[in-house]
Amino acid sequence: MIELVYADQDDYIFLKEKDSDIGKEILKEKIRAKEIIVIKENGEIVGWLRYGLFWDMLPFMNMLYIVEPYRRKGLGKQLVLFWESEMKKCGHKLVMTSTQSNEEGQHFYRNLEYKDAGSLLFPEEPLEIIFIKNL
Repeated sequence: MIELVYADQDDYIFLKEKDSDIGKEILKEKIRAKEIIVIKENGEIVGWLRYGLFWDMLPFMNMLYIVEPYRRKGLGKQLVLFWESEMKKCGHKLVMTSTQSNEEGQHFYRNLEYKDAGSLLFPEEPLEIIFIKNL
């Protein structure tokens, strides 16, 4: 059974071990702020979506991750659509995300009707493509 829920303190240890792109204290705050959504199969986390607010007002998806054996089964799409629905309920009309130009994620987001909205170029990094979607 698939379940989409906001992460809680019981999910902290799993997320701390798997999401190395975020500090422990920030992770705790994201959980408290309901800025992480997990997807569970039979009660076990198989992926998560972490977001924040760009300019303190626009929902920006910082991380979408599906555990390896569960990829390419539509779970990432479920997570994104759930998040979009939650953001719309909160009154947001636009969401954002980004991915590097050498990652397959750009095609995933375009298939979900995200539009290219610009890019950033950091030294010695691939181009970061910014995407937006009207809700």
